[in-house]
Amino acid sequence: MNYKIKSRIWIEVDDQVLLGHGRVELLKAINNCGSLSKGARSLDMSYKKAWDLVDAMNKAAKQPLVETAIGGKNGGGATVTPYGTALVNAFDDINKKCWKFLDNQTKNIKDL
Repeated sequence: MNYKIKSRIWIEVDDQVLLGHGRVELLKAINNCGSLSKGARSLDMSYKKAWDLVDAMNKAAKQPLVETAIGGKNGGGATVTPYGTALVNAFDDINKKCWKFLDNQTKNIKDL
């Protein structure tokens, strides 16, 4: 038998979700697209849902994760801040370590 242990992690601040898999994917999409609306679209997410998630992350964090610019002559856009990028990198690192740990734990149940 091929056992696997599955888990999802997220980071909370004062009982409010700051980051989880979906939020990290949104931040990466914003970073890749340079726009909240394009990032949301690339994930098949509504603009409203993306905006609500970004707003919640920005309010829960000690610094903004995303900064937006209103459209105009040069168009609008959104950028992930250096702080946001650092949190995404930390989350990815924690997630990889978690999966590695869980993969190692399957050795404990293979002989049962």
